[in-house]
Amino acid sequence: MTETTDHRDSYPPTAAFAAAANADASLYQRAAADRDAFWAEQAERLHWEQPWTQVLDWSDAPVAKWFVDGKLNVAYNCVDRHVLDGHGDQVAIHWEGEPGDSRDITYAELLAEVSRAANYLTELGLEAGDRVAIYMPMVPEAIVSMLACARLGLTHSVVFAGFSPTALRQRVDDASARLIITTDGQWRRGKAASLKKAVDEALYANGDVPHSVEHVLVVRRTDIEVPWTEGRDLWWHETVAQASPEHQAQAFDAEHPLFILYTSGTTGKPKGILHTSGGYLTQASYTHHNVFDHKAGQDIYWCTADIGWVTGHTYIVYGPLSNRTTQVVYEGTPNFPDEHRHWNIVEKYGVTIYYTAPTLVRTFMKWGREIPAAHDLSSIRVLGSVGEPINPEAWRWYREVIGANTAPIVDTWWQTETGSIMISPLPGVTAAKPGAAMTPLPGISAKVVDEEGKAVELGETEANGYLVLDQPWPSMLRGIWGDMDRYRATYWERYAEQGWYFAGDGAKLDADGDLWVLGRVDDVMNVSGHRISTAEVESALVGHSGVAEAAVVGASDATTGQGIVAFVILTAEAKDTGDALIDELKAEVSREISPIARPREIHVVPELPKTRSGKIMRRLLRDVAEGRELGDTSTLVDPNVFEAIRASRA
Repeated sequence: MTETTDHRDSYPPTAAFAAAANADASLYQRAAADRDAFWAEQAERLHWEQPWTQVLDWSDAPVAKWFVDGKLNVAYNCVDRHVLDGHGDQVAIHWEGEPGDSRDITYAELLAEVSRAANYLTELGLEAGDRVAIYMPMVPEAIVSMLACARLGLTHSVVFAGFSPTALRQRVDDASARLIITTDGQWRRGKAASLKKAVDEALYANGDVPHSVEHVLVVRRTDIEVPWTEGRDLWWHETVAQASPEHQAQAFDAEHPLFILYTSGTTGKPKGILHTSGGYLTQASYTHHNVFDHKAGQDIYWCTADIGWVTGHTYIVYGPLSNRTTQVVYEGTPNFPDEHRHWNIVEKYGVTIYYTAPTLVRTFMKWGREIPAAHDLSSIRVLGSVGEPINPEAWRWYREVIGANTAPIVDTWWQTETGSIMISPLPGVTAAKPGAAMTPLPGISAKVVDEEGKAVELGETEANGYLVLDQPWPSMLRGIWGDMDRYRATYWERYAEQGWYFAGDGAKLDADGDLWVLGRVDDVMNVSGHRISTAEVESALVGHSGVAEAAVVGASDATTGQGIVAFVILTAEAKDTGDALIDELKAEVSREISPIARPREIHVVPELPKTRSGKIMRRLLRDVAEGRELGDTSTLVDPNVFEAIRASRA
């Protein structure tokens, strides 16, 4: 097969795609002419039980109120209204289990399931405003649980099923969750791993320290033996499945807390990002419709994310279901039973819109183009990328090999904090550039500024700076759960004078004024699209009895974007057992946080590079980890430290 060398600088949509696209250039004009009217128009996509009196109240900045006095029910908007409109027989979810089992769930069936769950959670005594933790793999009941919580005004906190018992307990305690919903176990590459056991470990983790959890509701998925506490633990099939499939949804205020989702910050303590209902659903629905050019009843959409991350919340659950999407949900890994799994699924269901992470695209590249080439991928008409900036080489490969050189790629920039997509090409409008996030979506405003807040000038040279959002947006976070001071300090302090949100990402503008995101500028690493703080990994390493001190950096990695590289100093008593110790330390991090946080390399060093004020110079460690010439070492107490570090890496 001959290689095509389509190395243009930009890729405009075809005339046929543009003619049929949901979005056209007039969206930008309407949004610029009257921002509030534009967002009011987007909110009209939803069903409101009570209309709002004001689009945006920003008087208590940096806490926004969107669609003031408006009332709606998020689950009603995602399920009931489609059934009432006569689409009950449309498939909502084509669910594909890892072992090869599958289920098709129609909107009418989804409504019955969500109603049963809502009735049983009510029976358990849960009331609007209570928190529920959801610790589940990608099974339909996970989505049902989220929607049942939304239906009842219960604020859900979904914890990625790959997180450790310690991480789960931290999140349960922080949100004071009254209920945990989980599964007996999860399938991972053909093996059943217990999840219920992890829940029990989490609840007993702190010895006698009491927790808020009254019940643990367990879905049977793998049939493995599970520990059981009578009175506290409940089987889903004996409770929820027996409840009535009829339930009347109540409307809640637009600002009612919908979910808390934890994300890494620059300290080891995760931040519980709070999202509310009306503004969040408005922007989730608007962006899903326009960025993916989704046509209800025609497209088969597949977002490969996990519900444990924000992408799963916004672009598997709330955005797509509010737009009456038929979507694929896959439980397992991309290489089980072999590397053809994703393309078999695309063929089986005729997937038309495929949204994944650059890490996975680079993994597919590594596996070789002959794998996708063995499949009919001609159904694909839109490709999406999320989680981190995509490198131009991977972008071109993705378009050529997966998109037959015709499918537009929407490279989306957004965060847990922003709630939904902020910067992205529009597939029927934008001439996309490989690797560029392009421009803010209609209704969104962003700037690239310097340290002082001055807009970077477009010139011959590329203008680098910091990415800020200078106008509030509907799906913005409403705070950090239980810690509004930290919310203000983390996101608003740096440009407090201007009243801007600082995203923590560097960015540049090219000569055309298009935006390129350069990645984190703080002590947060982006590994396979997952944010992990250096402090979190350092604290897990220092938790090992043999480690006195640790410094962690993210070093560029061809597949995952960034790989975690750790430098540790051992205690006087500890014995350096070489590879055995390194394996032990890697296992410790996996156990404390998640296998995602497992360091790529750990180096035992005699000393760490520190400034006279005692600050570890991570910038220089990054130079070492990436094999570069060292930057300025003049501020170090002992510049010779690096000879010892280099020797340890040799």
